[in-house]
Amino acid sequence: MVIRLKNAEEIIVKCHVCGGRLEPTISDLPFCLGPTSIVVIKKLPVLECTNCTEFSIEDPVMEKVENLLEQTGEAAELEVIAYAA
Repeated sequence: MVIRLKNAEEIIVKCHVCGGRLEPTISDLPFCLGPTSIVVIKKLPVLECTNCTEFSIEDPVMEKVENLLEQTGEAAELEVIAYAA
C-alpha cells in the first residue's frame, strides 16, 4: 500500500516478515475462538505482502473484527460471517 501525503511524499508499507510491499486486498480469514470453535470472516480487507503472502490487518478493521467475534458464540464449531465495511 502506498500512502500519499499532502507534500507528494509516499510512504510504502513494508512487510514485517520479509520487507516486501504490502498491498490492499480482500480475503477470507479464519479466527479460532476456542479449542473447538472457528469463525471465518469473509471479504475482509487486509494488507497482503506481494512477496511472501504474509498479511496485516489495519487497526480500524481489527476493531470491527473484534466486535464481530464478541457477538459470535463459542458453541458452534464453525461459523461463517461476512465483514461489512
